[in-house]
Amino acid sequence: MKRILIVEDEKNLARFLELELSYEGYHVQIINDGREGVNMAVAEDWDVILLDLMLPNINGIEVCRRIRQVKSTPIIMITARDGVMDRVSGLDSGADDYIVKPFAIEELLARIRALFRRFEGNKEKPLSQLRNRDLVLEKESRIVKKDGKEVELTKREYDLLLSFMENVNIVLTREQLLEKVWGYDTEVETNVVDVYVRYLRNKLHGDKEGPYIETVRGTGYVMRK
Repeated sequence: MKRILIVEDEKNLARFLELELSYEGYHVQIINDGREGVNMAVAEDWDVILLDLMLPNINGIEVCRRIRQVKSTPIIMITARDGVMDRVSGLDSGADDYIVKPFAIEELLARIRALFRRFEGNKEKPLSQLRNRDLVLEKESRIVKKDGKEVELTKREYDLLLSFMENVNIVLTREQLLEKVWGYDTEVETNVVDVYVRYLRNKLHGDKEGPYIETVRGTGYVMRK
């Protein structure tokens, strides 16, 4: 029986979800507080966590960040706030999916099943890694380590580093990085690439061989061995 943790302070919704998910054969537990949600998420093993954005004591974004520091449990963010930046913040904090209230229970169930398929499929495959100098990137777990210590990155920073590590010694233009990381239809200006490269450099620093990412004046950036 798969186990689902619901971290939701709206008690009527939490009870409704508990009844529906229990009917589908899941073991369900409800927590109504952000701080207690972190403790329960870390203390026990769950197959998926349904996490509200607005919670007492600690909000859902911070709850998600704290869980991600120690566990890779699938997380679906549930919230009434449907602004683009709210969705981006939720995903960047480590959530795997995002659903906006009000929603049909059938849609939530479908998203849960999709997460199970994705994560169970990954468990059957050996972890693939990319390495460069003292950096290690684990693609399935989305974990980055520098000299054996984990580096905490946002989803965008991770995707940017992945692009560089898949193209070591290849110069990537700002336009190419926009397509790889932000998508073909993005309306983001190319200077956002410069901003995120700076974020990435600040977190990675460098080693005795120098910075990992070099600027190619007038063109873009390159990661050197």
